[in-house]
Amino acid sequence: MEQKKRSTIRKIESHKSEPFYLIVRGLEVGIVAGLVAVLYRYLLSFAENGMNSILTYIKGKPVLIAVWLVALAVLGFAVSTIVRWEPMAAGSGIPQINGEIKGRLSPGWWQVILAKLVGGTVSVFAGLSLGREGPSVQLGGMAGKGMAHITKADKTTEHRMISCGAGAGMAAAFNAPLAGIMFVLEEIHHSFDKNILCMGIVSTVTADYISKLFFGQSTIFNYDTVIFPLHRYWVLLIMGIAIGIAGFGYTKIMLLFQTLYKKINISNRIKMPVTFVISGCVGLVLPQVLCGGHSMVEYLMQEHPGIGVMFGLLAAKFLFGAVCFASGAPGGTLYPMCILGTYLGAGLGGIAIRALDLPQGLWEEFAVIGMAGFFSATIRSPITGVVLVFELTGNMNNLLPLVTVALISYATSGLLGGEPIYEALLGRLVSNPQEKKSGRSEKIIKSFVIPTGSNLNGKKIKEIPWGRHALIVTVERGEESITPNGDVVLNEGDEVVFLVSQRRFAKDEEHLEHLFEEQYKPTTL
Repeated sequence: MEQKKRSTIRKIESHKSEPFYLIVRGLEVGIVAGLVAVLYRYLLSFAENGMNSILTYIKGKPVLIAVWLVALAVLGFAVSTIVRWEPMAAGSGIPQINGEIKGRLSPGWWQVILAKLVGGTVSVFAGLSLGREGPSVQLGGMAGKGMAHITKADKTTEHRMISCGAGAGMAAAFNAPLAGIMFVLEEIHHSFDKNILCMGIVSTVTADYISKLFFGQSTIFNYDTVIFPLHRYWVLLIMGIAIGIAGFGYTKIMLLFQTLYKKINISNRIKMPVTFVISGCVGLVLPQVLCGGHSMVEYLMQEHPGIGVMFGLLAAKFLFGAVCFASGAPGGTLYPMCILGTYLGAGLGGIAIRALDLPQGLWEEFAVIGMAGFFSATIRSPITGVVLVFELTGNMNNLLPLVTVALISYATSGLLGGEPIYEALLGRLVSNPQEKKSGRSEKIIKSFVIPTGSNLNGKKIKEIPWGRHALIVTVERGEESITPNGDVVLNEGDEVVFLVSQRRFAKDEEHLEHLFEEQYKPTTL
């Protein structure tokens, strides 16, 4: 009992004075996650180049085409075996990280890294419409978890290292460190945690630096700015609504494809090879839609195709991507989703330019606006979407139209009842929170900020049903640390710090998150 008490006191004291510790941990995570993400980028680049060389060589040679399709079926069988060995390596990887942070999943870190590296590389070599960004988030998170295990970190530190490793992976994949940390706070934690922010900034900047050492500092999108006319902002309103509807439909259809795929009464060891063969056939007819979509970006920015061609490629990429996503092959949907938004924005922008005689140079602006809007509508993280597009373009001159479309598409998707795609995928992974099987009773530090309009505002601590296994450590109000007792009145903006039992972390974290998210609803007379 005395040892358990000392352990709890150490956690409370370290929470009060740990900036240097967080920076050191952030450097550790950033270096390891950055190197793993760089390795993955190299493997995928090698695989994609190899695939393109093979498609060029076999073109017009029926015998070689048949051999290639048979080889793809064998590769599909191999990937299905990998996924069967480590199921948490299937798909994007972002829902798995989300589940780990919420205490619902706990995969082996090295198994996931190995399966994701091999399975993802083989899947891209086969041409499946899958990106590197989602898997880089999972790889970064698992690299952080591995460092936590190697250094024997406590569970609170391990959770932070997983979170910051995920952000570092995204930073290295996109060369976007700010988007990486914003993604962790907005999409995974849904709250502003100062400790995560401190460690996360260090880890994402470190991972971004490592990535740029290998791949250079150029941005993905480079274009000349054309200022959007103020008297035409009503066009952005229409565009935001259209993209919001499209984002809502995208989530519904992708989940539907996944449901239909699972209902096919055939072993996955057969379904996966069939998907790989379909990819081979698509590559022979329309190679532009293969893999993550980098070739589609180059084609769009360099060739500026007509509106019909853009919408045709958009439809093909969407349908092919839905099939690849449904298969559960290791690979991400994040970048392919961004490509869809880019083409949708460019297509809608092309129509507006023709109809309203807008400056021709605006089509590139419409393209990046479409990416931000589609990201916001599907992932339901508008701040991350805006920051991501800013870092991908390095251009802040048209921030206002970017934010306008992102927020309108986000609101439109929400009004239609759209749910974040990764939250929906997590719900399919685990229907019920998993209890820890370990006999350990270690406590985890978890903090929540009381938002504006919360039901907790103005209530005393003793009036709120926190749960029996969540102990309030302190209430941070500005620079003041308030010792908690039952009569302390909570205010908006307060950061409430808890010690939560590891054994019941999933259920208690879910209960606390619900308490802090519940908003006051005024009654109508």
